[in-house]
Amino acid sequence: MFDFDKPVNRENTASVKWDLREETFGTKEVLPMWVADMDFESPECIQKAIQERAKHPVYGYSFMTDGYFEAFIQWVKRRHGWNIKKDWIIFSPGIVTAFNAAIWAFTDPGDGVIVQPPVYFPFFSAIRHNNRKQLDNQLLLIDQHYEIDFDDFEAKAKQAKVFLMSSPHNPVGRCWTREELKRIGEICLKHQVIIISDEIHADLILPGHQHTPTALISEELAEMTVTCMAPSKTFNVAGLFTSQIVIQNEKLRKKFVSAMESFHLVHGNLFGYIASEAGYQCGDDWLDALMIYIKENFDRVDNFLKNEIPSIKLTRAEATFLAWLDFSGTGFSGKKLNEKIIRDAGLGLSPGRVFGAGGESFMRMNLGTQRQLVEKALLNLKKAFKKY
Repeated sequence: MFDFDKPVNRENTASVKWDLREETFGTKEVLPMWVADMDFESPECIQKAIQERAKHPVYGYSFMTDGYFEAFIQWVKRRHGWNIKKDWIIFSPGIVTAFNAAIWAFTDPGDGVIVQPPVYFPFFSAIRHNNRKQLDNQLLLIDQHYEIDFDDFEAKAKQAKVFLMSSPHNPVGRCWTREELKRIGEICLKHQVIIISDEIHADLILPGHQHTPTALISEELAEMTVTCMAPSKTFNVAGLFTSQIVIQNEKLRKKFVSAMESFHLVHGNLFGYIASEAGYQCGDDWLDALMIYIKENFDRVDNFLKNEIPSIKLTRAEATFLAWLDFSGTGFSGKKLNEKIIRDAGLGLSPGRVFGAGGESFMRMNLGTQRQLVEKALLNLKKAFKKY
């Protein structure tokens, strides 16, 4: 039903991923597999909904209709078993915007914010720009699988006001289990630490795994959690800047809304609303097929590396379309690793060092692309690293 092998030329479309290669990597002669958007066409129902509305020649101020809210509510119930209310949902143009506003709203300068590196690097700037204190709960890499150091987490929780959580985790690809979330939640409740849960990849779960919204663990935890979701990664509509922030606790919700209103960030764009509603209404089959295709991409990478370049290892993936590659066996790390991959492999990847401590010998590769491009990237890696 869905042809994810279909080539899509994104050049000259003002694509950050494709049209900023020279500015980012120093050359246009790289295959870009960095920015976390996909090279697939968005679901046809989204395309048609946007095209139909675009026929009307006036694109003035718009608002979020009941249909927009209901589509999201039913999607979350259907996909994640979570019953939410319309009053809990606040618009944000983006997840990064939301967790910056939440940190500003719920903490004071100098307060501690827990993060789990290697992690999505805007977490660090959100803490730094708001003059808060970064508390690293370093993830533990055990047999190419990341785990949480709960003893260290509790030690950090004693010093923190907020835990900025990546769930599923970007870039290491963990889909946290209910048991892990429960244990984290118990520690946060014990020390009154508010959880800002970035769940932008919640829908991108590989077969065999199940995402659990942090706020679904318990009623007590729901009152301490700010959940950040969006259609952007799910349906490949990141350029439409539309996100949903779910806050059950009325006091926290009012603080967050006040912060967003102070920067006039509570209004989105017409086509973002339309795309979200359409995707949440009819995107299930497309997404299910997508994740099977992404899983096959991961399997191809894993098998190729094991058989052809065993010095490079794939961290076991459970979610997202982002592969976390371990190059420590090649002897390269940091800036030299990135330079070699650009120069000798002709690839534009995300350097692991930008994701903080523990990422120096890693690179993040975007597998949300056609298999022929994945195959090309693997052959390029083999050529560059075959002797290591």
